[in-house]
Amino acid sequence: MTFRFEDILAWQKAYNFVLLVYKALGNYPKDEKYGLCSQFQRAAVSIPANIAEGYKRVGKADKLHFLNFAQGSLEECRCYLHLSKDLSYISEETYRSLYASLEETSKLLNGYCKGIINNAFLQ
Repeated sequence: MTFRFEDILAWQKAYNFVLLVYKALGNYPKDEKYGLCSQFQRAAVSIPANIAEGYKRVGKADKLHFLNFAQGSLEECRCYLHLSKDLSYISEETYRSLYASLEETSKLLNGYCKGIINNAFLQ
């Protein structure tokens, strides 16, 4: 049984994705600091933050509400990732690494949501 949000594998992978994003953003043009960089950072941080916030919520609907926000932020990051690659702000290697991390996070988050729907992960 999970007793802390840090024990949730989806949160761990989402947190790792945030670290990868921050590392990659260091190479973006300075004029993107308040544009794409800021948006990408906020969306990335929102994923594990909403998993954490939803963790202690009471009731299935309330938990899923926050996990849905996390899923939305994840898809927002997917958009920023494509844009970053197409604008040549990141290398193909960085793109693949970030995309793989995002996909793994997405699968785990979807599984976590299904577990809550099926009452497998309610505390």
